[in-house]
Amino acid sequence: MTIRYEIGTKPTPASFVELYRASTLGAYRPLDDPEAVGQMIEYANLFVTAWDGSLLVGLARSLTDFSYVAYLADLVVRETHQRRGIGVELMRQTQDRLGERAKIVLWAAPEAEAYYPRMGFRNIPSAWLLRPEDRLTSGELGG
Repeated sequence: MTIRYEIGTKPTPASFVELYRASTLGAYRPLDDPEAVGQMIEYANLFVTAWDGSLLVGLARSLTDFSYVAYLADLVVRETHQRRGIGVELMRQTQDRLGERAKIVLWAAPEAEAYYPRMGFRNIPSAWLLRPEDRLTSGELGG
């Protein structure tokens, strides 16, 4: 098996959805919402894709300023192609495209929480989440 990696190739919405459905990550993404899928592809500014012939088998989708930080929004590998080093290579090529000072941050799916420490990622307990249904408060401190 020879895997070809491409930088900047954005998948079609159909191949994007098909790949995610063929992985464990599909359960966590709005794949039944074509508008959301289109925006996920359009507004990500760093794609690294992995191909087995003409079949999309993996991708790393990031949002980054290429200087300070990159949010690795998705690292997805087709289940039939997992445990072959494709995810590691997708992350390596993502890191290689960033500036020397840029760090990578991500939010792991529950099934992948044990994967990232083995790749050298550190757990940082200071992350925060504001869901769409949550409303911002005034933020004023009491007293």
